[in-house]
Amino acid sequence: MPLQLNPNFHEPGKRYFREFSPGDDFYEMLIDTHRNLPESQSAKVNARLILLLANHIGDLSVLREAMALARADASTL
Repeated sequence: MPLQLNPNFHEPGKRYFREFSPGDDFYEMLIDTHRNLPESQSAKVNARLILLLANHIGDLSVLREAMALARADASTL
């Protein structure tokens, strides 16, 4: 399975009026997850979230591609 780079956010059974709405919902959930956390706890939440999602994906070739892409873009952030 190749790395999905196109918007792929959805919720089964939920219909959206705009294509970007599921991505907005995800962003809001992510911000809420970090709200009122000190920076050190926020970093731990990020690390745990990465590991949980990586385990869910499970495909090492997809994870390798995602890590390489993330690292390559790190200098422009």
